[in-house]
Amino acid sequence: MSTGSGADSAPAPQSTHDSTTRVGTTPDAVPPEGTIPEADDPDAIGSTDGTGPLGRTEPLPPASPDSAAAHPAGRTDPTGRTDPTGCTDTGATGCDDSAGSKPAAGGTFSSLKIRNYRLFATGAVVSNIGTWMSRVTQDWLVLSLTGSSAAVGITTALQFLPMLLFGLYGGVIADRYPKRQLLLFTQAALGLCGVSLAVLTLSGHVQVWHVYLLAFLLGMVTVVDNPTRQSFVSEMVGPDQLRNAVSLNSANFQSARLVGPAVAGVLITTVGSGWAFMLNGVSFLAPLIGLLLMRPHELHRSVQVPRAKGQLREGLRYVRGRPDLIWPIVLIGFIGTFGFNFPIWLTAFAHEVFEGGAGLYAFFNILMAAGSLAGALLAARRRSSRVRLLILAAMAFGLLEIVVSFSPSVWMFSLLLLPIGMIGLTTNISANTSVQMAADPEMRGRVMSLYMMVFVGGTPIGGPLLGWVTDTYGARVGFATGGVVSLLAAAAIGLVLTRVVGVRLKVDLRGGRPHMEFVPKKAREQLATAA
Repeated sequence: MSTGSGADSAPAPQSTHDSTTRVGTTPDAVPPEGTIPEADDPDAIGSTDGTGPLGRTEPLPPASPDSAAAHPAGRTDPTGRTDPTGCTDTGATGCDDSAGSKPAAGGTFSSLKIRNYRLFATGAVVSNIGTWMSRVTQDWLVLSLTGSSAAVGITTALQFLPMLLFGLYGGVIADRYPKRQLLLFTQAALGLCGVSLAVLTLSGHVQVWHVYLLAFLLGMVTVVDNPTRQSFVSEMVGPDQLRNAVSLNSANFQSARLVGPAVAGVLITTVGSGWAFMLNGVSFLAPLIGLLLMRPHELHRSVQVPRAKGQLREGLRYVRGRPDLIWPIVLIGFIGTFGFNFPIWLTAFAHEVFEGGAGLYAFFNILMAAGSLAGALLAARRRSSRVRLLILAAMAFGLLEIVVSFSPSVWMFSLLLLPIGMIGLTTNISANTSVQMAADPEMRGRVMSLYMMVFVGGTPIGGPLLGWVTDTYGARVGFATGGVVSLLAAAAIGLVLTRVVGVRLKVDLRGGRPHMEFVPKKAREQLATAA
């Protein structure tokens, strides 16, 4: 049900001030959602000295019996935000977030107990398998037609160029119209694109410009499909199960990635690429059937924004004024543009470095998927999203790409793809959850469209550029270049975030193993004064 890259992981939990309500209930009856950053967790957006996520320094009023009675679901801070735990600020000292940070009851697969989400997930896994079959087949077809890694990069770039050009408009549409009806349209259009490419290939008339055109049309549909599908998850599962559903969507996508490339490799070598494209087109019947079988009265109403002028500019101004939103988006932009060009690198390593064929390329994709699936399942059990995890995962991701680029043997290269897949998905989910937890519900579609625009919209820039580097200087240099840029971007933005949040990086080498963490600067200064 997904067409994006690694970013296809669905939305993260909503913020604590989300106003999503279920049909037939009142807002007061809805449990609070999202995760409140830990009071002593300096890598959460906010600090331990009373400053909030926007760098506020005003004192926060203490709770009183009157205020507790007036706000039974939690106290309200000076900005009007409600904290269900009773804290007036997510960074205030003494706040206990144990209630807000616990995972939803029921375990790793708890959101599958909800019928509508079960239908959604079942349809998604079928269409995701088809998507991965088509993606591997498309990359190999372009390489076979042109013999150029740059051409593979151009194909990927054209698929994501619409997101760069029109991504923000997709978010406006997702905020404005019913999401289930939008998804019925987008999923049908994606299936039609798959069938069209299959007909061209099976008839023997396919040319590289056909692939380019259909990749661009696919991207145009994705502009609306991505933010709509992500924000629709909250309507299916509600606030309590949203975090779990986010991670299961990623696990769903990566599980399909285990099967799709393997099936594609078999089909390419036996009956040809055309049948892989045809199965992909037909696979979109599954999500369409799932959407039609859903019970609308069991969906949770989301905030629908009425049509008005200036909504696009409003979304940009909203993000620009929020450092807890803009810096994770900037980081994921660098990672997506330069670090996630795996179709270029894996085809080049399979074809040129290790002199394999489509089967070896499919094998590489399966290993990446296995690592990504492990990362998604670990995320499903994680209690909160932390800035520290985002920064360190992004740095480790870049470093691993540098290391794997110089692997002397195919087996070492293959084994290192497992942790790259796991840490790459951890980076994506951490950024996704951080951004969505901080966004207001009426702005979430526009915020996530900006997130997706930056994450996959950078591919039209990074894809051809790194494809040219790979063709000119070799696959190893191309892969290493993506890793170097990702590592430097993560380190630089990590330093920026430490200034915004007011913390410093502490490295402890005691105990025989290194340990890194962010600690509050104020605490360090107090210790120095006491000494």
